[in-house]
Amino acid sequence: MKHSVQIWLLAAGLLATPLAQAQQKATPAAAKSAAPAPAFPYPMQQKQLANGLNVVTVPFDSPGLASFFLVVRAGSRDEVEPGHTGFAHFFEHVMFRGTDKYTKEQYDQVLKSVGASANANTSLDRTVYHMTGNATMLEKMFEVEADRFQHLKYSEHDFKAEAGAVKGEYTKNSASLYTQLNEKVADAAFDKHTYEHTTMGFFKDVVDMPNQYQYSLSFFDRFYRPEYTTLLVVGDVKPEQVNQLADKYFSMWKRGSYQPAITPEPEQTAPRYVHIQNANFPPLLSLSYRAPAFNDQSKDLPALDILTTMLFSDNSPLYQKLVVKEQKVRFVGGSPNYTRDPYLLSLRASVVKAADMPYVKEEITKALEELKTKPIDAKRLADTKSALKYGFLMGLDSPDQIANGLAEFIWLTGNPQSLNNFYALYDQVTPADIQAAARKYFVPEHLTVGTIGPNATGGIQ
Repeated sequence: MKHSVQIWLLAAGLLATPLAQAQQKATPAAAKSAAPAPAFPYPMQQKQLANGLNVVTVPFDSPGLASFFLVVRAGSRDEVEPGHTGFAHFFEHVMFRGTDKYTKEQYDQVLKSVGASANANTSLDRTVYHMTGNATMLEKMFEVEADRFQHLKYSEHDFKAEAGAVKGEYTKNSASLYTQLNEKVADAAFDKHTYEHTTMGFFKDVVDMPNQYQYSLSFFDRFYRPEYTTLLVVGDVKPEQVNQLADKYFSMWKRGSYQPAITPEPEQTAPRYVHIQNANFPPLLSLSYRAPAFNDQSKDLPALDILTTMLFSDNSPLYQKLVVKEQKVRFVGGSPNYTRDPYLLSLRASVVKAADMPYVKEEITKALEELKTKPIDAKRLADTKSALKYGFLMGLDSPDQIANGLAEFIWLTGNPQSLNNFYALYDQVTPADIQAAARKYFVPEHLTVGTIGPNATGGIQ
């Protein structure tokens, strides 16, 4: 999960007080006897088909409207074979090419008939296909989605056309220096794990992709299987209806047997550095530390989430010094990423003058070191917890937003109940947990520094 610092701060200003007040009113005895309320406020029903497909239904008061998500737990993380990166993202494109039953044009006509919008997106750990439309036409959504997931068909000519579109998207995105820096940081920070390449893949592989038609068929055969997939329906629906349609349209989908062998990343033993020289771009400093994998039984990620929220809030000492008083920095922020395997926690600062980058790095590092030894204020901790939890709940006000929120935990663990498990951990985080997380993860030897500036080097080494 990539949190928005801006949303956090808005939520902190608007929503921290009610929960903090409620916590103050609760007696110790009541706190011990009462189980924590689930963070997810809507009923959730799960059923697993015999082939391994997990079916999740969330009835929601959205008359006539339903969101239909298929979450495939295959992303760029699963691209383990050299020379074949970018294929998880490629299928985000080619899955709309059609089948014998529904051509691309016919599929588009079905979407219009149900008033649906459909799209897909890919990341490190997953690919998500989603549509939102008329709930009374839910069976038609089932029919067309089950058809393309089980019977996708594309010619080599179609494959080459989509591979060309992927290359065009890569070229367009890589014009951004932010994208270039992300690629360089990932490539430098990882030597063995597939997180070394971004979702788009290595450029040399994208260039060669038009020659990989047969491999694309193998990729689809491996990952577009029920055991990798969760069907999620949210909105004006009933679980019995969803389960019946799932049985009707997906029960014949054959289970696969492929498991990617992903190499763990060895421990990093010294800082690493990457730099992009550009005199016409605002100087940028990126500090990326090794961070933990998502785990709904560990307080490490909630502690890091709370820590970074407090560290970069607009009333924090660091923000006030660098942005408000000294005006050496335009913005500074960062947050943990939620990933299936250990990844990176990146902190970034847009620096006014490139010559100040070493100073800004030093000030951020000093603030992190202080968090290792100085306990944070208990009230500020409670307010930040409230802001984060309420900020999440604020977004759950439509079928597609609810489905998006649940989908993240589905691709991380395979179980949407991980959402409740994870958010229950926030209440347990103590000042000592914040200190422990800072000591454990903000380790100089585990740092990859990225810079953009006018000189030949970033001047940080």
